[in-house]
Amino acid sequence: MAFREVTVVQIREALRRWLRGEGERPIANGIGVDRKTARRYIAAAVELGLDRSGGEEQLTDELISRLVEAVRPVRTDGHGEAWRSLLAEEEQIRKWVNDDELTVVKIGILLNRKGVVVPHRTLARFAVERCGAGKRTTTVRVDDPPPGTELQVDFGRLGLLPDGDKQRVCQGLIVTASFSRHHFVWPTFAQTTEEVIRGFEAAWGFFGGVFPVVIPDNMKSIVIHAEKCAPRFNDVFLEYAQDRGFVIDAARVRTPTDKPRVERVVQYVQKNFFAGESFVDLADCRAAAETWCATTAGMRIHGTTQCRPVESFRTEELPLLLPAPGAPFDTPVWSDPKLHRDCHVQVAKSLYSANYTLVGKMLRARRDSTTVKLYLRGELVKVHPRVAAGQRSTDPADFPPGKGVYATRDVESLTRMAATHGPSVAAYAQAILETRCRGPRCARSTGWWGWPGSGARDGSTRHAAERSTPRRWMSTSSAACSSGHERTRSQTPSQTLRRTGSWCRAASNATRRSSPRRPRSADEYTSPHRVPRAEGSDAQAQARTAERHPA
Repeated sequence: MAFREVTVVQIREALRRWLRGEGERPIANGIGVDRKTARRYIAAAVELGLDRSGGEEQLTDELISRLVEAVRPVRTDGHGEAWRSLLAEEEQIRKWVNDDELTVVKIGILLNRKGVVVPHRTLARFAVERCGAGKRTTTVRVDDPPPGTELQVDFGRLGLLPDGDKQRVCQGLIVTASFSRHHFVWPTFAQTTEEVIRGFEAAWGFFGGVFPVVIPDNMKSIVIHAEKCAPRFNDVFLEYAQDRGFVIDAARVRTPTDKPRVERVVQYVQKNFFAGESFVDLADCRAAAETWCATTAGMRIHGTTQCRPVESFRTEELPLLLPAPGAPFDTPVWSDPKLHRDCHVQVAKSLYSANYTLVGKMLRARRDSTTVKLYLRGELVKVHPRVAAGQRSTDPADFPPGKGVYATRDVESLTRMAATHGPSVAAYAQAILETRCRGPRCARSTGWWGWPGSGARDGSTRHAAERSTPRRWMSTSSAACSSGHERTRSQTPSQTLRRTGSWCRAASNATRRSSPRRPRSADEYTSPHRVPRAEGSDAQAQARTAERHPA
């Protein structure tokens, strides 16, 4: 309990009642002091010559002064020995209070270890008066900003709201015009950036314009990293602010005095609007909130301004606002994909190409409802139209030289490349590319004309192109594809044909070895679909078959 000084008037009243014959207990109760304190003053007055049988004229100022000097100890500075012992430890106590932020109880424990034993109340008064413990900074009320310039924003928990078959916690995005105190409330189940932007869009429609300065709380949907001087804002919301023309001035962390106009409104919305009400769903709550803001909250007499907020807003602020947005904001989504070795990045389950020189690098992707933009360290490197999930948007120029034709299965380009080497090569390519097998490996195995240094010659393939048929080249091309072998650059066209035939025969022999043998008729060996053999080869084959399978 803090020390309380007994005034001169109380001392005189105690002695006056004692002279009238009252006891110590009634006297102590009458002047509001302890009975032992009253007894101490009475005993000291008797020692100074106060006679109970005498009158009240004995209570002179001289007697009272002598009585006070006798009862109270001599303290030139108003403090005792315990206080003076703490003065020697003042610097250490100030360090514990300001730097280490220790409590008074902990400071008393540390002082006891050093042999300084003082009452707890004395230590508490010393820490507060001389070391600054427990003192609050002085609050200075900031004047209202000019009309139509500032909007303060905060989130507040409203309560439970039906969402289908279950109850969900409903939050309220509360925006307050700093000058007029006109409010708008946007109930929501989420605090995402997209939902905050929807709330701001509804607020601009409610106010009829855009405020130039917005002071939000440090919500993650707006502020990614909170800092006193240089906070880092969410890219999506920052782009939204640029589109709508307002500036973000976020409040400091744990500093509600930076946005006091909206802090007090949170409790007002909770108790006056949401408490005790029943809403069908979120849409019903939003409609009721807009009506409440325009009527109940807007038409009340504000305690500070002594004006109706809606009237003050319409006359003072509405003409000064920025124009209201005409079209809805296309909310973008930012991501950080990696360009893989197939020269594509994955954005929203779709594939988009970028230049092959950026393979392995992390890009910054921005997608909206129509386009996808790719950035590298702030530089725009590619723009694609947005495609549906599972689709891809590919620019052949993004592939390494010579790879785009095969990656995109561009048959027309292969045909044009073959035509540059002569009509026979063009006919040869046309016969191959008209088959069913048009995969990139097949095109590489047989489309040797497009490779630099292949030594393609028109005359060397004229006889092959003139004799070939689509079915024949279909079989050789399919065999080339299935074998997985690719022609080297030094092969000539005739070597390519011979090796392709050997691949077909090797694949056919492997198939026959893996399956049980069966007798074949002579018609199978004379089928017109087989490649013609040398003269007499069919008769020799029939003879060998007869020897192996006698009738």
